[in-house]
Amino acid sequence: MVRILHIAPFNVAGVPMTFVKAERELGFFSRLVTLAPHPYGYEEDICLNLPFSDLSRYFWIKKLLTPAKRLQVENVHQIPDEIPLRWRPSRSEKALIGFREMLWDRKIKRLQNEIDFWNYDVYQLDGGLEFYRNGRTVRKLKSQGKKIISCYTGSDLRVRGVIPEIDEESDVNVTVEFDHIYFHPNIHHVFFPFLPEKFHFSQKQNSGALRIGHAPSNRQAKGTDKILKALENLRKNFPIEIVLIEGLSYKEALQAKQTCALFVDQIGDLGYGINALEALAMGIPTATSLVKGFSEAYPDHPFIDISDEKIEEKLYPFLKDPNLREKRALEGRRWLENYHDARKVVRRIHEFAGIG
Repeated sequence: MVRILHIAPFNVAGVPMTFVKAERELGFFSRLVTLAPHPYGYEEDICLNLPFSDLSRYFWIKKLLTPAKRLQVENVHQIPDEIPLRWRPSRSEKALIGFREMLWDRKIKRLQNEIDFWNYDVYQLDGGLEFYRNGRTVRKLKSQGKKIISCYTGSDLRVRGVIPEIDEESDVNVTVEFDHIYFHPNIHHVFFPFLPEKFHFSQKQNSGALRIGHAPSNRQAKGTDKILKALENLRKNFPIEIVLIEGLSYKEALQAKQTCALFVDQIGDLGYGINALEALAMGIPTATSLVKGFSEAYPDHPFIDISDEKIEEKLYPFLKDPNLREKRALEGRRWLENYHDARKVVRRIHEFAGIG
């Protein structure tokens, strides 16, 4: 049985753990090691609880040490002159990370002994990181003939860039973010791993006020101000209710989303996110901007494309016609199952990596 170990700073959006569950279903021995628990409380497997793992909790320190560009979250592409962008810490940032890793070292070595760390066959770095920024673990693994997969999510390549010592040792690079293909010359796009069966599909109401949802984790990155303005304009002519899903627990957010007849994910250059996938799984037609080239690569996608930011114009037919909403809801769920099912995504990654 092939043994696979995932290493991730956190179980961000549940992605690393979803990979692990899918691999287990496919017959692999798979584990996940995270440096610290995610603040949203996503499921853990082996969590080290290492101190100072999440420097965002100490934002004043991060603001002093980190270049301003790496602190910005925007919804537009800033393609760097250097591709891939390489992580180059300031002297102070490097010293702080070195001190942090010194504090971590004993606990990491204890873990490696406890879980037979060096005897896995495949190591997947979810986020493109291992325990140490100098890549010492990856270099040792490569010297032992192990296979290394770097899987990028979120803003990894856009803001931080690759860790050069790790990038040089990776056998294959994959990303769940379509726009990352513009940020790395040697990377494969795979779909965000999702478990559709965890979400109840249902047809939404066709009478009364139509509830339109929007769930910004970061208003600037999602283009929330423009979205809300467009929805307010539509409300002048249609009986709609704007459902702003913000500042809620994950459970509360899902409950609110389930009541919506339409969902608007985001505008900008970054494409759709997990909020859009959850909406599709629930049977909610979803509007979002799409990354340049996505529609050409996947012309059968079910999204209401608002890349041109003509939100009112694009939503109008779906507000008028309940049959159109029902048709798009069915298409969305089928497309999600066909492309985003975590088992299919894992098989695709293993195909790229040559794992039998």
